[in-house]
Amino acid sequence: MKIVIALGGNAIIKKGEKETHHTLIKNIKLMSKNIAPIIKKNNVVITHGNGYEIGNLLLQNEISRKKVPPMPLDILGAESQGLIGYPLEEQIVNELRNTKKDVVTILTQVLVNKNDSAFRNPTKFIGPFYNKSQYMKLRNKHRMKKDSNRGYRRIVPSPRPIKILEFKTIKTLIEKGNVVICGGGGGIPVIKKFGKIMGVEGVIDKDWASACLGKAINADILLILTGVKNVCLNYGMKNEIKLKKINVNEAKKYLEEGYFPTGSMGPKIEAAIDFLKKGKKVIITDTESAERALKGKAGTLITR
Repeated sequence: MKIVIALGGNAIIKKGEKETHHTLIKNIKLMSKNIAPIIKKNNVVITHGNGYEIGNLLLQNEISRKKVPPMPLDILGAESQGLIGYPLEEQIVNELRNTKKDVVTILTQVLVNKNDSAFRNPTKFIGPFYNKSQYMKLRNKHRMKKDSNRGYRRIVPSPRPIKILEFKTIKTLIEKGNVVICGGGGGIPVIKKFGKIMGVEGVIDKDWASACLGKAINADILLILTGVKNVCLNYGMKNEIKLKKINVNEAKKYLEEGYFPTGSMGPKIEAAIDFLKKGKKVIITDTESAERALKGKAGTLITR
């Protein structure tokens, strides 16, 4: 089968952990071990989040800006693809050392609409928190907004992906038995201007980009790995209901009824609905349950 495995950022760095090199490698090593049995038996593309990493790169930009010229967000997104892609490729190669599969990481650009409303109304919080005095100094440099009661943060556009520019290369590689790591952090957003592509500042939702890629390469399954074993209704409440199997119409209904928040499960369900316009099924679960979920023994299955 042809499978897109979308790794959440919280599978790479867990909540409360320090983002040290040791922690990064430890988590990626464990994650690679969990998904290796799936990779060995299928044609697999791996995408991944970059939430913590892009935040740290932005912070490094701010701290060192008086000594080192800061880079725009699209360049930092490319940096994060290498920052995560390299150790992920390394650990998967180690897991596949007794197989004939090769692993490659591809720097990935994602075409977005230059007229997307997200550019006029940025909503995506990124980077570190700032206090009121810091906000007053930075507000003329960046668009910023208060993030609940935790402080001020930068907000950037999060446009919808239209096309993964490297999808033909990715499709060719996996159909020849290679494992491809791509779409890091949702990919680098680019627009077309006067017939040429150019990078823009923004971030693309990783799950939406994964669904877009999955459709382009005719993937059978989109496997979204996140921090919970199941999609739930009334998550975290006394009347929480774990969903084991739902269809697209049920997913749409629950989404419209507000069970899946925008900053949490919402984008994953939206991506699932989009992928199932062409794909066969979507599975949402945690990394530890990935292999069992693929066999129908864990996680949440979403079908047409």
